[in-house]
Amino acid sequence: MFNYQVTFARTARRELERLTIDIAVRILDKIQTLTDNPRPHGCKKLQGPTQLWRIRIGEYRVVYKIDDKNKEVDVSVIRHQSDAYR
Repeated sequence: MFNYQVTFARTARRELERLTIDIAVRILDKIQTLTDNPRPHGCKKLQGPTQLWRIRIGEYRVVYKIDDKNKEVDVSVIRHQSDAYR
């Protein structure tokens, strides 16, 4: 299949560490699926000049950038829906 590599921005890693274990595991499981398909059903491209995408995981949002040339997914934001787009 695609076999993309997932990397985390330092801020995304910190945000993930602050979450409870059960929520963090749910989010990491969903992020792991991005290695096979970086544009899963339900993902959405965010508007603007950058190539940012987002997936919803319950009340949380994961914002990431896809680099098809290098087969990388860079997770930049993991936040609650009320804070995700600020």
